[in-house]
Amino acid sequence: MQLTKRLDGIDALRGAAIVWMTLFHFCFDLNHAGFIRQDFYSDPFWTWQRSAIVSLFLFCAGLGQSVAVAQGQGWSHFWRRWSRVAGCAVLVTLGSLWMFPQSFIYFGVLHAMALMLLLLRWMSPWARRQLLLLFLIGAVLIAAKFIAQQVMGSGALSDLLNQRGLNWLGLVNRKPNTEDYVPLVPWLGVMLWGFVAGTWAQRHYPQALRVRVATAFAPLTFLGRWSLSYYMLHQPVLIACVTLAGWVSG
Repeated sequence: MQLTKRLDGIDALRGAAIVWMTLFHFCFDLNHAGFIRQDFYSDPFWTWQRSAIVSLFLFCAGLGQSVAVAQGQGWSHFWRRWSRVAGCAVLVTLGSLWMFPQSFIYFGVLHAMALMLLLLRWMSPWARRQLLLLFLIGAVLIAAKFIAQQVMGSGALSDLLNQRGLNWLGLVNRKPNTEDYVPLVPWLGVMLWGFVAGTWAQRHYPQALRVRVATAFAPLTFLGRWSLSYYMLHQPVLIACVTLAGWVSG
């Protein structure tokens, strides 16, 4: 078994996404508790931030997979990491079902990552030799989101693709009622671009991925290395703090 050597630059980038996500979720929790009044579901200020945060996470996941494949990560190590992501996805569904029974999370970012990591791992043997093709596939997946919204009208096909059993594909013309929705289209395209960027950089500019992170940004590297654990813990902690603040102020 060969373990994957962590690269500080990728971990620090993921850590930056974690800090941004934490601030976003803190504002969301304040809004949910009534401390502020914001529209997180349609205001571009918030919706574009969410898209940027998810993009950064999935791009980093693609980068990480490119490094793992290049370093010869074995299947046993991959399955251990994957099982943690999949297991946490199940916990997210159960937790959100308790908090938001009418809009619980059934295909959020962790569910998407679990499926996308499998797809990327399956494609990786030939993907490293066909980087341009992989880049184009990613572009098609990203473009498909906007094309689907324009061309899908009312009808049997659109009704079918908008149902929960298939809307995880992303070929929908309306957002489903769920607190976190990260379908394959367009987000698999973002992860593929991360894989392409990481593979290309390792071939042509390997020093770019092995950049030394300044001491001041070491906490970001630490967060990036424990991103899954932090992701699972941060919302319960934030919600508890906001709830406590509500009790005190009330």
